[in-house]
Amino acid sequence: MGVSVLVRSALPLLLTLGVAACSVYASPACHVGADCASGVCDADGTCGVATSSSGGGGTGGHTSTGSSAGGSGTCSPNHDGIITRAEVPIEPGLHANFLAAEDAGVSSAGTANANGTFTWDLAVTLSGDHTEAVDTLALGTVWFGADFPGASYAARLSDSADLLGVFTLSEAALTLVGVASPTAGSGQTELKYAPGVTVLSFPMKAGATWSTTATVTGEAEGVSVEYTEAYQSTIDATGSLKTPYATFDVLRVNTLLTRDIDFIVTTTRTFSFVTECFGNVANIVSGSDPLTAEITTAAEVTRLSP
Repeated sequence: MGVSVLVRSALPLLLTLGVAACSVYASPACHVGADCASGVCDADGTCGVATSSSGGGGTGGHTSTGSSAGGSGTCSPNHDGIITRAEVPIEPGLHANFLAAEDAGVSSAGTANANGTFTWDLAVTLSGDHTEAVDTLALGTVWFGADFPGASYAARLSDSADLLGVFTLSEAALTLVGVASPTAGSGQTELKYAPGVTVLSFPMKAGATWSTTATVTGEAEGVSVEYTEAYQSTIDATGSLKTPYATFDVLRVNTLLTRDIDFIVTTTRTFSFVTECFGNVANIVSGSDPLTAEITTAAEVTRLSP
């Protein structure tokens, strides 16, 4: 495999970021409020208790028992349209299941609602659907861990490749600092980003933007490389997302990646759907050099499943 092919295989850099924070969830007891006697279906797929105040739409409800940043606390979605660091529980040692498909027909635009929000339906069956297990790995358990002091965890980047991303989590951001192959050897990959790439910037709300231009250096399949990657992210839409697990209120993070390797420039667009207490529950990733702002055929699609 050539270096350019290997690097291209790592394009879906938002594919598994944050989603592993969902921990090990049981099958949901409900998907919508109508499934519950209380009329309230919480974001964790359990029936909640009705109160006099109203939720922010989507799943409704006012309480949830999703994992906190500490792994054992309670995260309560308040449907205020703002996602804080405390509402994106990520740490090493977590696991979640997703349905994944490649070269799938799917609408990144969704359906526009009269109030300016959107509805996306990713609960449908897609050709080639299969289960993808996502784990957040402690740096002490991987061969490259010592090369990234201060990093928080590693996780697989893409369904179509086994490369692992190395991430640092702070109160301000989730940052990509490196990429590595799961095993060391003569054909190993170990890349470092300078500066680290801001993947999620907290607090998150509609209209927020952030960007990073990074120099990437190291080895790709045993070959020394140096190139640049520029990321431009915008929270450009809000609404309701249906997944095989449940329906969520989401912010859509639209990220354009521009990669320059020896003056050969390629682009990729990723749509990540982030919700309170579960983090990233779905991703739609374009192929190389998409011609339109929205896509109808995705190189990869992943969404949270039981």
